[in-house]
Amino acid sequence: MQHGKVIAYGSRQLKPYEVNYPTHDLELAAVVFALKIWRHYLYGETCDIFTDHKSLKYIFTQKELNMRQRRWLELLKDYDANIQYHPGKANVVADALSRKNFGAISCLQIQPRIISDLDKMSVSIHMGQSDSYLAKLQIEPDLISRIKEAQKDDGELWAILENMEVGKQSEFHVDEHGVIWCGKRLCVPDDSALREALLAEAHSSPFSIHPGSTKMYRDLRQNFWWNGMKEAVAKYVSECLTCQQIKIEHQRASGLLQPLDIPLWKWDEISMDFVMGLPKTMKKNDAIWVVVDRLSKSAHFLAIQQGFSGFQTALGTKLKFSTAFHPQTDGQSERTIQTLEDMLRACALEWTGNWDDYLCLVEFSYNNSWQASIDMPFELLYVAIAREKLKEAQSRQKSYADKHRRALEFKVGDHVFLKVSPCRGVRRFGIKGKLSPRFIGPFEILERIGEVSYRLTLPPQLSHVHNVFHVSLLRGYNYHPLHVISFPLHTIQEDLSYEEEPEAILNRQERIMRKKVIPFVKVLWKKSLRARSDLGN
Repeated sequence: MQHGKVIAYGSRQLKPYEVNYPTHDLELAAVVFALKIWRHYLYGETCDIFTDHKSLKYIFTQKELNMRQRRWLELLKDYDANIQYHPGKANVVADALSRKNFGAISCLQIQPRIISDLDKMSVSIHMGQSDSYLAKLQIEPDLISRIKEAQKDDGELWAILENMEVGKQSEFHVDEHGVIWCGKRLCVPDDSALREALLAEAHSSPFSIHPGSTKMYRDLRQNFWWNGMKEAVAKYVSECLTCQQIKIEHQRASGLLQPLDIPLWKWDEISMDFVMGLPKTMKKNDAIWVVVDRLSKSAHFLAIQQGFSGFQTALGTKLKFSTAFHPQTDGQSERTIQTLEDMLRACALEWTGNWDDYLCLVEFSYNNSWQASIDMPFELLYVAIAREKLKEAQSRQKSYADKHRRALEFKVGDHVFLKVSPCRGVRRFGIKGKLSPRFIGPFEILERIGEVSYRLTLPPQLSHVHNVFHVSLLRGYNYHPLHVISFPLHTIQEDLSYEEEPEAILNRQERIMRKKVIPFVKVLWKKSLRARSDLGN
C-alpha cells in the first residue's frame, strides 16, 4: 500500500516441500516472497511489513535460528524494513478480497451452456434480443413463495398474530411484505401437502440424500418453524422406504437367547453340519459330515463327497431345519467345526498326505478331550451329572448373551423387512459389493415359530428359500401410502443372491510371466454399476 491505497497484489500456492514447513517458517516465507516480487518498489526505501504472526516481530533479535531462517535473514537485511504485528481480527483488508460478493451476476452473456444449466434447475429465461446481456439473476424457490402465500389462509398463524399484538408471542414478527417469521425462521402454515413437499425436499433431494431425523431437524429448524416440527420430521424419516431398506439399526441385536431342551439320553438328539470346500484327496473326498450328540458332546467326522442326496430318507431320520442365515441356531455344530478345522490345519502343517488319513485320529482326540459344558470327557460320562452341568452352562450363557441383546416381538399379520445385506464379503442378495440394499420386502408374517423365529409369506419367486427367519434378521415396516415396492425377485437364487451375466468385453491385456502368459479381460457385467477386471482363459 502507498498513501493508503493498494498498488499491487501477490499470492501463490505452496510448493510440495513447503507443506512440511512449520507455521513460523511459512509466515517468514510470505515476507520473503513479498520482498522478492516487489524488490523494484522496496529496495532502498523504508517500508513497513504487517503480519498477524507476532513472533516475526522479534526475528531480528531471535537467538536461535535454523539454516533456512539464517538464509532468509540475510535477504531481509538488504531492505530497510520494519516488521510490525497486526492482529488477524483487525486485518479486514485481506479478508475483503476473499469475500467478494458473487450475488449479482453482471455482464453475463447468455450462452448455450448456461441455458442448459438453468434448464436442469427448471429455470427458463426469455430475452428480447439474441445478443442481449443478463445484468442480474435472482432465483427464489417456488416452495418458499407457496409458503408465504399459504400463510394468509392459516388460522393458527392468525391466532399467533393476535397473541403477538397482545404481547404474548414476542418471538414472532411480521415483515414489510406481510410474511410471518419466528425469529429468523419462516413460519410454515398447517398445510399437509406443503409440509410434505418441504420434508421431501429436505430429505430426498440430491442436496440432502436421506439424512437421519436428528440431522434433518437441525437443518430445517434453522430456516423454518411450525408447531410439532420435530415429531413430523421423525415420522417422515421412519416412513421413508429407502431409509428402511438401506440404513442399519444402531441398537443391540434383537432376540434373547433361547436355550434348547436338554436330551434325556445319549444320541437321542444330534446336530449335524457339513464342512465344504476342502481339497480333494486320493479317495476323492472333498467334504466332512459332522455329527454331534447334544448331550455327551461326542462327535463323528465322516469324509464324504459333495453331491449325495436321499441319505436322510434311507436312514429314516427326521430333520428339523434351523432358521435361514442364522448359524447361531446350530452353534454346537459350528463350534465343533471350528475345532475340527484347527486340528486339520495342524495335521496339514506337521505331516504330509491327505487330510482324510488323519480324520480318525482327529475324532479320537476330540472325543477324549475335556468338554467344558459337561465338565468331563466323553468316556467318563454320567447322564444325570451331565444334564445338571448342561443346565448350569445354559443359564450362564443366557445371562451373558442377554446383556447384549434386546427383546423384539412381532404379531401375525405384521409386515417386516428381511435383512439380506452382505456380511464380511459374502454376497447374499442384490448387486455384488457394498452398495447392495441391506433389507428387502416387506413380507407378511404368517406364523410365529417358537419365541424368536417367524415364518414369512415369500413370493413365488422365492419358493426355493426356507421361509423361517430369526428375529434378528427382521425389521418392522412403517407403512406409507406412497410406497411402491418393486424388486427383481425372479433373479434371486436359493442363497438370496443372483448371478451376474457378462454383457460386453471392454478391453484385453496379457501379463507375461517367466513361463506363462496370463490373459486379462475387462468385462462389463449386467446389473453392475461399473466394469470389473476378471481373469480370462
